[in-house]
Amino acid sequence: MTATRAPKVWIDLSNSPHVPFFGPIVERLEEEGWDVCLTARRHAQTVELAESIWPHVRVVGGESPGGRAAKARTIARRAWSLYRVARAERPDVALSHGSYAQLVAARAASIPAVTMMDYEHQPANHLSFRLAGVVVVPASFPDHALRRCGASRRRVRRYDGFKEEIYLAGFRPNPAVVEELGLDPGRVIVIMRPPPHGALYHRGGNEWFDELVESARGRPDVQVVVLPRSRDQAERFAALERVTVPSHAVDGRSLLALADVVIGAGGTMSRESALLGTPTYTVFAGRLGAADAALIERGLLRDLRGDRQPPAFVKKPTGSVMIPRDRREPLIDVISGALLEAARR
Repeated sequence: MTATRAPKVWIDLSNSPHVPFFGPIVERLEEEGWDVCLTARRHAQTVELAESIWPHVRVVGGESPGGRAAKARTIARRAWSLYRVARAERPDVALSHGSYAQLVAARAASIPAVTMMDYEHQPANHLSFRLAGVVVVPASFPDHALRRCGASRRRVRRYDGFKEEIYLAGFRPNPAVVEELGLDPGRVIVIMRPPPHGALYHRGGNEWFDELVESARGRPDVQVVVLPRSRDQAERFAALERVTVPSHAVDGRSLLALADVVIGAGGTMSRESALLGTPTYTVFAGRLGAADAALIERGLLRDLRGDRQPPAFVKKPTGSVMIPRDRREPLIDVISGALLEAARR
């Protein structure tokens, strides 16, 4: 970093959960004097959510197609576009949560990079861990998975807890989201998150998830809300009777906290719900990650993958869990320190 200007960090948002995750991080970095440059991929609700917080975020790239070859070509094209952004902005360091296109672009532009990851079975870790100068993972991330993907011990920094605690700490749900979706708070609210079709770590479908949707929507006392990942999923589930599919990005954290049951076929949203104290069930068809296994061990997440019985669709006790605000700062300390370390190398 140079002493004549504020240090600049380039953060790339490649998926919807990255927006709330990086919100408190951007706030802290700006307080510490960093100049923050933001790019976002037009994928799911990423851009819509990002622009609601940072109106000047730069949109680069779009949805990834199915198939590894097509996905690789899409990442390469986005990497080239991000490379041009990097050459124009000249950041001191790049930061993302597993943005492979950013890591390729940063390496090409000779910009040191920090990557974060909390799922050890992501095949692309072989690429991102080798390209990053510093790799930030939760304490539960297995050592053997880091070594297998080329992350030497000297480049790894760990944090305690779950990345979702960065933006859930101190969170209070807003009940307006229930009214916004036309839901009756007196009836059972079930939130369902479909599988991440097309992701490298999740190949194929999830029939058990579809069966649970049918089971839930067949009950007159249950209101089913499906939070889709793609336009195809939105169209498919919106065509079903007695299923609500939001037409725009909603306050997902509040919705999860106020729901009675959450069934997830992915990762982040299930962890958010579990940490907020809502009865949460996973039917993830991929290999279970260590972070999710830790929540299951604590009794915060229920595993339905081997149990073909639907969960109890009943009202939960009133109130949600408040995660102490002091859970946030130690996690951000690790990230801030990693950025300084990478930028000074």
